[in-house]
Amino acid sequence: QVLLAESGGGSVQPGESLRLSCKMPSEIFNRSAMGWYRQVQRRERERVAFFGADGRVSYSASVKGRFTISRDDPQSTIYLRMNSLEPDDTAVYFCNAIAIYSHYQQTYWGQGIQVNVSS
Repeated sequence: QVLLAESGGGSVQPGESLRLSCKMPSEIFNRSAMGWYRQVQRRERERVAFFGADGRVSYSASVKGRFTISRDDPQSTIYLRMNSLEPDDTAVYFCNAIAIYSHYQQTYWGQGIQVNVSS
């Protein structure tokens, strides 16, 4: 059962924008560090933007200044606003949540959503 529901991917031209959404159950959202990864075929999954357990936001060097992660707590949803998209941003994007309990952590992944950037 996939508990993280992603939406908002698609195909755009270089320079355009997209916004990804990831909705999850509130019981996961309220106790998780969470964010976005992406993966290009045959490469390792790369962390793109993330809310740490301490609330701090981090970005990969390749997207810093172009991508913005945000959250809507009442909706238990996180977003990834992607501006000035480049062909190298083409990938499958995954929502990730790490639910933190007193004695263990549980990791959740979305199914992944395709983003294509080409002219």
